[in-house]
Formats: sequence, structure tokens, C-alpha cells
Amino acid sequence: MVFQMYQDVGFDITRIDTGMMREGLAACYLLKGGDSYAVIETGTHNTVPRILALLEAQGIALAQVKYVIPTHVHLDHAGGVGGLMQVLPEATLLVHPRGARHMIDPSKLKAGAMAVYGEQAFTDIYGDVIPVDEHRVRSMEDGAEAMVGDRKLVFIDTPGHARHHFCIYDPTSNGIFTGDTFGLSYPSLDSEKGPFIFPTTTPVQFDPDALKDSIRRLLALNPAHMYLTHYGRVDNPEPLGQQLLDMVDDFVALAEQCAETSTDEELEARLMDAVGTYLTQRLEAHECPLSAAQVQEALGLDIRLNSQGLAVWLRSRGK
Repeated sequence: MVFQMYQDVGFDITRIDTGMMREGLAACYLLKGGDSYAVIETGTHNTVPRILALLEAQGIALAQVKYVIPTHVHLDHAGGVGGLMQVLPEATLLVHPRGARHMIDPSKLKAGAMAVYGEQAFTDIYGDVIPVDEHRVRSMEDGAEAMVGDRKLVFIDTPGHARHHFCIYDPTSNGIFTGDTFGLSYPSLDSEKGPFIFPTTTPVQFDPDALKDSIRRLLALNPAHMYLTHYGRVDNPEPLGQQLLDMVDDFVALAEQCAETSTDEELEARLMDAVGTYLTQRLEAHECPLSAAQVQEALGLDIRLNSQGLAVWLRSRGK
């Protein structure tokens, strides 16, 4: 597979690889409406130069970018917000009401990531997290709309992965920028059967019922395309959505089985084994062309994060 840092995905939308950890892990998007633009997702602070390089290469003035829009405030989606806002003089930050305060004062986000990764790894992965002037921040309630030039965007509250998560419906393309709500689908896992998709249950606000409701709400719009942060555009979303709904139930069942047969100290390791085995079996049925080692490289991080999130969910309900 020939990898592209920038890819035209149609409808005046460009997919940008964020460069976080490895190629093909996380994306953000540049959307054009008339003579105006929006950046949807930002990647990390280290992604900002890639976004600015694309603007320069396309002859887009910084003042033409009117909005910066993270789907939620996890740092692989919003870590670059503050740095990007610093150099975009006309941009307004559009953010979920529950996430706005963390963009204005990201100290808790930064401290939490440093506690997990350590200071040096945090710097390598995320770079920094810069505050945004509160006067440049607009909270977008469920059903709110914004115009990028002559192009309307509609904001849809989609809890389940996080309570501070919205998705953005773009009627022009009949597509939705889904953040993490519509799962993960890495192109390297595609086969002749199409994309391989699976839910993300990462810490700390995974709520399976809310996530399924959010997926159903997106499908009810009858979209033709989904623009995933992880990773890229996928088409014909209906069957993919049904797979996600089934897999959320499967993950919950796996978690409950592990909880019944392990101590609290054993739980996360048991979950990693169960989640890894489950995804490997699904990939085999999908006729994924990658070797076992390549699958582990592609999914190792997600297996760990999904397992941690399932453990947090189990403990929150009194395992």
C-alpha cells in the first residue's frame, strides 16, 4: 500500500495524516465551503505544521480558515487545537459543551496524559497542549449548525465513547465526520470483503447503551460516507454500523465473562487476551491479508486501550 500524507477524499474534503505514532493511525480533515475552510479534528500539537503546509501548498490564506472543530477533547483529536488557533486569525473553535472548558484550560488534559505516558513520551507523542482564548470558543449544542461559506454543517451529540463527543453531518457530501463514535477501520486491514471495522471502548467514559444509540442515530441519517478519524473515508455505512452494534454487544459479553473468572488484579490481562483473540478471529473470517505480526502492530495499541476501557466500565458498575 502506497501511503499518502494528504488524500483528496472527494466533495472538497482532504484527509490529512496527523503523524501521531505511525502513519495511518489518525486523521484530520480540511473541508472547503465557498472561499472558506474548516479543519475537522487537529491531531496533536505536532500535527499543526502538516496542516499549515497543506494550506500553503493549496494557496489558502490563514484567514480563510473559519472554524477548527474537534469531535471531542481526547488529545489524538484535539491536542493540536490551541497551537492551530494561535496561527489562524479568523478561526472560531467549535466544540462540545462538555469539552469547551478543557480547551480553554487544558491543564487537566495535559496532566492526565503525562501521568499515563511520562513527560518525555508525552512530548514525543503530543508535543504540547495550548490554551484557547475563551472569546474564540463556541459550544455547539445538539442540532446546532454552522456555515462554512455556503456549506452547512450540523452537530449531533453522540455520547458513548465520551460524554463530550459530537459528530458533524455534512449534507453536501451526505457524509458524517464520526470521531470515534463509528469505530475504527484501518485501511491496512481491508480485504476483498471490504473494510474491517470495530468499536473503540477506550477509557474512561465508555457506555455501551449510549454508544449503540449514537450509532443508530447516525445511521438514521442515511449517510453515504463516514469520515473516520481512525481512519479515512468509508462508504456504504449501513452494514458497517450493524457490525459495530453487534460487536459492542460482543465486547460487553467478553468483559462480563472475564469479570466472572478473574480477580481485579487479573482483569485487565484477561481482557487483553480475550479482546485480542476476538479481533484476530474476526480478522481471519474477514480474510485480512496481514500476517499475525502485522496485525499485532496494527491493533496492539487498540487492544490495550479497549481492554483498559472495558475494565474501567466494569468497575464503574460494581464488578
